[in-house]
Amino acid sequence: MTGQQTARTPSNLLDGPAPETVAAEAARRRTFAVISHPDAGKSTLTEALALHAHVIEEAGATHGKSSRKATVSDWMQMEQDRGISISSAALQFSYRDTVINLLDTPGHADFSEDTYRVLAAVDCAVMLVDAAKGLETQTLKLFDVCARRGLPVITVINKWDRPGKDALELMDEVQQRTGRVPVPLTWPVGLSGDFRGTLDVPTGTYTRYRRVAAGAAVAEAEVLDPAQAAELEGPAWEEACETADLMAESNGAFEPGAFLAAEATPVLFAAAALNFGVATLLDVLVDLAPAAGPRPDAAGVPRPVEAPFSGFVFKLQAGMDRAHRDHVAFLRVCSGVFRRGTVLTHAATGKPFATKYAHQVFGRDRETVETAFPGDVVGLVNASVLRAGDSVYVDTPVVFPPIPHFSPEHFQVARAVDAGRAKQFRRGITQLEHEGVIQVLRSEARGDQAPVLAAVGPMQFEVVADRMAQEFGAQVRLESLPYTLARRVVAPDPEVLNRIPGTEVLWRADGEPIAVFTDKWKLGRIPTYAPEATLEPIGGDADETTPA
Repeated sequence: MTGQQTARTPSNLLDGPAPETVAAEAARRRTFAVISHPDAGKSTLTEALALHAHVIEEAGATHGKSSRKATVSDWMQMEQDRGISISSAALQFSYRDTVINLLDTPGHADFSEDTYRVLAAVDCAVMLVDAAKGLETQTLKLFDVCARRGLPVITVINKWDRPGKDALELMDEVQQRTGRVPVPLTWPVGLSGDFRGTLDVPTGTYTRYRRVAAGAAVAEAEVLDPAQAAELEGPAWEEACETADLMAESNGAFEPGAFLAAEATPVLFAAAALNFGVATLLDVLVDLAPAAGPRPDAAGVPRPVEAPFSGFVFKLQAGMDRAHRDHVAFLRVCSGVFRRGTVLTHAATGKPFATKYAHQVFGRDRETVETAFPGDVVGLVNASVLRAGDSVYVDTPVVFPPIPHFSPEHFQVARAVDAGRAKQFRRGITQLEHEGVIQVLRSEARGDQAPVLAAVGPMQFEVVADRMAQEFGAQVRLESLPYTLARRVVAPDPEVLNRIPGTEVLWRADGEPIAVFTDKWKLGRIPTYAPEATLEPIGGDADETTPA
């Protein structure tokens, strides 16, 4: 940005679509995230959805079979090496005249903070449940975030092609552990491990599947009427019909209002690796998932989708294009129309922000985007002034709710292995802090060459070490610290806590003093040894910002 630039949009960019056109485009958008425990098949489902929408020609998988490629959405080398998702991926494609914005998220608990940011940007979630393992701890943690945000959730029982739990047992588990009434829209024909097809509960028809190209291509599907299904499948069809009827009697028929009110969850059965049941999920998203609608600002006042442009940044990512060493700010459009070239106002500073380089991102691939509507996700390239949680707007000011930090539980000191790479070391640490890959804490006593890295889970440190070496050419040496708890220091002088054994005060880049403690007993001694000190959970609300 130069001093001559002003927050004025060129006149040719002001002549945008009429409000009713913006509302119609918003109604076509479905923006959702996929949440699950690690290895439930989340990235595989993401690829399968893109395959069915004809965005890609061949699906990948993360189960290591040589006949299939690595998932397109897992673009980092470390993701491909380990078969897990580390960073969130934003994919956009069209299906049945509907624009699908799919945000794939890390499933590993160590990256909960990244997933939390993504859930702030979506209107709905797909909860993926492993048929053999049921609802696992990390899935429930992420579901709790959805519940606090009032997000509607679609449940997909995945991996039905492998031996697993009984379908009725899984339904009981979903209801007891989430509090939402599971209402199956499809029911499996055949036990887990013998997946033949699905009963469409509302119509009573049978969709029979046949695997194609080792699961790398869309599965063949044949729709049969009940009489044909009974003749073909015999007892398996009869059992599916009987158990589906039992579920209908106990939980009732699907009601869109209960789903949108976060009281019920529609349930589908699938095998994403074989592309069984994936098309049904796409249809459910189009027919039932909420469209982009008014989003509340920080004061709780909904901003209409027809209002002048506004959006907020929910994620920052660098290293996606090593040839240009750029970084991307992922922006959720909340209202109005985004047009490339428009000069936006950065709500945090009141300063103008140009949008010359705007992309839609599909894994590592990107394409220039000229316009985007409410619900869309735009990647703003080299948006160095933006931070996760920042709001931007045109004309009418707005600030959307901030995205709080998670409370870290693991702490390590980082030092450059090669002192001659100190400049690269500082630049890399600052960049990763900017992205939110890791929380960085500093103090005068430790100095700039020994920042303290604070993480929700230890795998975050591995990502830092890998990216520092690969992207910034600065290998790091990490040394563990004994701290396990962190609190924000509200008052008075934070330095008073440094005199208490097992306690240290460090500072975040935003100026917040953070006190770290070796254990809960040291934290419990604060009222005795520093009664004047006031501490708060990081983010201000332990239930909202600290993982369970």
